[in-house]
Amino acid sequence: MDLAVIVVSWNVRQLLGGCLTSVKQSLADSARLGAPLAAGIWVIDNASSDGSPDMVRTRFPDVHLVANRDNRGFAAANNQGLTLALAHEPRHLLLLNPDTVVRGRALETLVRFLDTTERAGMAGARLVFGDGSFQHSAFAFPGLAQLAIDLFPVPARLHDTRLNGRYPRARVAADAPPFPIDHPLGAAMLVRRAAVRDVGLMDTGFFMYCEEIDWAMRFHQAGWQIFCVPAAEIVHYGGQSTGQIRAASLVNLWHSRHRLYRRHYPPLKNRLASWLVRLAMSYRARQPSPQPLRDAYRQIAAIWSAP
Repeated sequence: MDLAVIVVSWNVRQLLGGCLTSVKQSLADSARLGAPLAAGIWVIDNASSDGSPDMVRTRFPDVHLVANRDNRGFAAANNQGLTLALAHEPRHLLLLNPDTVVRGRALETLVRFLDTTERAGMAGARLVFGDGSFQHSAFAFPGLAQLAIDLFPVPARLHDTRLNGRYPRARVAADAPPFPIDHPLGAAMLVRRAAVRDVGLMDTGFFMYCEEIDWAMRFHQAGWQIFCVPAAEIVHYGGQSTGQIRAASLVNLWHSRHRLYRRHYPPLKNRLASWLVRLAMSYRARQPSPQPLRDAYRQIAAIWSAP
């Protein structure tokens, strides 16, 4: 097997159907043009209540489906898919969000890049929004400046800079060459099987968010390189699952960031980060907003008060 595609889904039946259709079409396009990929697709459904598993069984009978009885989170569900797919010994594995649409021969482009770049352990695509507009898909590892920009009002011009972990947009243009990055957005990540065997699976302590950053940090620590491949384009609608539970998703995000900082950053940086988060969240909790959000802000401040 050349490629294993793993899609973790929760209550996005229509988008999941579009995603799987696009994956199959991308594989068919490559095969028609003389570059076939032997591929398998795994869908790990995290206890959807919208009929997603039945849709997969009916429309995509050749897709390997795991229908979990409870929501295990993004990292744990991806690990389920990775474990099942690794048994087939694919050269590469693609972790793909269900709110994506693969364009053209993007899968072949990503696979070909890893095949020809010896120390590349992970590669991300160029992501665009549903209307085709630019979406950041490659990032530098987060630091205190990025944290402050996220938490406090700052000049808008800082949002698109390296201070905020962003690479120049010109580097991600469709005709730009691949370039090394710290980590891709977790919506679309191709990983080399040998690198996964070396680094291990995702950390299930991350229920949702930051698991791809932690994984990328471990890839780098093990000596693997990570790239963005702009020639591979994937539409990413974004936030379609998490937007259904806004307050809970906010808590999950900041809980995961807390875990990431505690795992990878030194004590002084952690103390400064905790002070910034507690200051901002305590202020937000006092402002007029829906009660679930104010409760979420207080919970986040409490999480970042822990050692």
